Amino acid sequence: MIRPCFLVVDQEHSGSISTRKLVIETAKFNVITAYTGAEAIQTLKKFPAVDGAVLDAGVRDLPCHEIVQQLKAIRPGLTVVVAGTIGHELCRGADHFLETFDPAKLLKLLQRLQPEKTALILQMDDKLSDPEN
Repeated sequence: MIRPCFLVVDQEHSGSISTRKLVIETAKFNVITAYTGAEAIQTLKKFPAVDGAVLDAGVRDLPCHEIVQQLKAIRPGLTVVVAGTIGHELCRGADHFLETFDPAKLLKLLQRLQPEKTALILQMDDKLSDPEN
């Protein structure tokens, strides 16, 4: 089984890795992380076979809508989820907007975007937790 892979564009914080990366990986999805819009664009050029992108609307090096536009220019049809506070929902071109940083809501959305692969992951988890296996 090939697990879904998401490009996560998150703000970098000193001495820590992306919290969203950790959250998404708990769902057993793969994550490639970028900490600026420019890095996300270059990363997608190098690794275009992602299932979607999760963008923190607060990334500051480029306007949110410009990041989305450039990501979709590289990979037409790419699903982009933007997470931010009220006011960032105007990130034109994004497919989904979460006005919250609630990890559970993000995971539910990503799982809905990848229902077949999510079902396979859950089946594998069930098998692994079954003491008779």
